[in-house]
Amino acid sequence: MANQTGQYKLLALDLDGTLLNDRSEISETNAEWVKRAADAGITVCVSTGRGFVSALPFADQLGLETPMITVNGGEIWTKPHSIHKRTLLAADKVMKLHAIAERHGEAWFWAYTTQAIYNKERWVDDTPSHDWLKFGYYTEDTALLGSILEQVRAIEGLELSNSSPYNIEINPAGVSKASALREVCRMNGFEMSEVVAVGDSLNDIAAIREAGLGVAMGNAQDDVKAAADVVTGHHQEDGVAQAIRNYVLRD
Repeated sequence: MANQTGQYKLLALDLDGTLLNDRSEISETNAEWVKRAADAGITVCVSTGRGFVSALPFADQLGLETPMITVNGGEIWTKPHSIHKRTLLAADKVMKLHAIAERHGEAWFWAYTTQAIYNKERWVDDTPSHDWLKFGYYTEDTALLGSILEQVRAIEGLELSNSSPYNIEINPAGVSKASALREVCRMNGFEMSEVVAVGDSLNDIAAIREAGLGVAMGNAQDDVKAAADVVTGHHQEDGVAQAIRNYVLRD
């Protein structure tokens, strides 16, 4: 629930479907209000399912030298390029997830290591020789996605979420944007009650529930809206700027 003083210290922003529009761009209005928040002393934390390399340009564009959460909490950065913590996905689990993908050849799949992204078109020869962070599947065939999900759930020790209604994202059990935010708070001397978390998908839901103020985008999945304290505008309509204006920097 919202903290009663209105004094928030950390703003955790998802990227895709939240800060970014459909062209994967930060609008001028969103950028302006993120800068206003940072100038007001708010710690702005990019919190994304993306890997560091694809998240970094957006932190750079905003001029942020603050903590980052990447691959759904699998990596926590003190600031860009300065890694604080990594939680690896065991290679034997990646092999099981890859076998499921191979059995369902119509679905796209991908996986992050600490060094690169691999996918259906480019996979590794020796899975155990790599340090894995996250595995994912994508298909717009909802029956196929459901079948994959059922098989993935049979593997113990996994944290399941999504970043769209058509994908499944897999981290080690206990790894989420929420667990990463708790660590970022510990690093900076904040309480979770002083956090505003903004997002649109299931990989945001735990953070939205645990934050002092959980904000769902207007385009968010229904379960995310149900978990949130408030719903802001659509990601095509500067919903992040609206949230900052209405809740973070409100007098």
